[in-house]
Amino acid sequence: MSFIRNELERNNLEKLSKAVSDFSSRANQLDETRDFPFENIKELKKIGYTKLTLPKEFGGGGKGLYEFILCQEKIAEHCGPTALSIGWHVGNVLQMQDGKRGWNIDVLHETFEKINNGALVNRAASEPQTGSPTRGGKPTTTAVKTNGKWVINGRKNYTSMAPVLDLFIVSAWIVEESKVGWFLIDRDTPGLSIEKTWDVMSMQGTASEDLLLENVSIDEKYLVEYASSGFDTSSLLHIPACYLGIASAARNYAVDFAKNHSPNSISGTISELPNVRNKIGEMEIELLQSRYFLYGVAAKCEAQPELQQELQPQLAAVKKAVTNSAISIVDQSMRVVGAVSLQRSNPLQRYYRDVRSGLHNPPMDDATINLLAQYAIEK
Repeated sequence: MSFIRNELERNNLEKLSKAVSDFSSRANQLDETRDFPFENIKELKKIGYTKLTLPKEFGGGGKGLYEFILCQEKIAEHCGPTALSIGWHVGNVLQMQDGKRGWNIDVLHETFEKINNGALVNRAASEPQTGSPTRGGKPTTTAVKTNGKWVINGRKNYTSMAPVLDLFIVSAWIVEESKVGWFLIDRDTPGLSIEKTWDVMSMQGTASEDLLLENVSIDEKYLVEYASSGFDTSSLLHIPACYLGIASAARNYAVDFAKNHSPNSISGTISELPNVRNKIGEMEIELLQSRYFLYGVAAKCEAQPELQQELQPQLAAVKKAVTNSAISIVDQSMRVVGAVSLQRSNPLQRYYRDVRSGLHNPPMDDATINLLAQYAIEK
């Protein structure tokens, strides 16, 4: 069942699908070599995807949340790490347009011009000492005002897409104000460096390396935001969209396998066996539930952006429900295919590893459950 709303979205998604079709053939090699998908990112830049949510007046596509989520699911069907990586950038461009974040208009326009010229941006919030930034830990990265400039020192981990980022939005504890601020830092700023530390069993291609900041000095105006309460905005829906795309790829593989696999112990293919049909049916239910939930909330957020704070429980619930359903769908797919799914040459084993990363993207399941309980009790 399609969640495309109109012909324009259909045409745009078909163009995107053709442009990213080669990502699938590269995915296994990237996983084996533990490399970053430089070529994929280059091709996404070429088709203008990195400017998808950039306002039209700055040369961008001017697309909203719903179409962003549609595109992210499609990219993830072909390469999960590429989708998650670029999703942070495209989502951040969308976030910047939220007037409540308080960006200086000149800095915002300067940043948009850089993005129009190909710059990539991501936030750097996680630290070894604080764990997930959504849990409220105070950053050990510090910002001190010296001679009219901010001097920043610290280390961030999980900086996805680090090899190709041009701009970093870094959280730091502002010593003199006793609050957390977000600072925009250019990659070429002296004292900024990347340390290659990313070594995991899943989503290796995101290259989520450590960001080191040693006496990094930036102008006062690049304190672009102060930290707000809550886990963030609707742009984080790109996370469940990514894992749903991976699950969709697993489902497609399993269904195709079932329609064509014919062991000599039966007549016909295994798609005719009741137990296999049951697993496929269960996958379809979970996909439908996940898509209705994901796109329903996305549509509501896009139609009523002023309600995003009130919609935080739903946004968190989408991430938990869809990510866990994605894990279940991949598991069912492997049960349909059997032991062949464990072969290193089989994409299902990669989907199985990659999809579990969703459990560790914000917000975490326990935080979501607590948020929903609080909402139910207090409303």
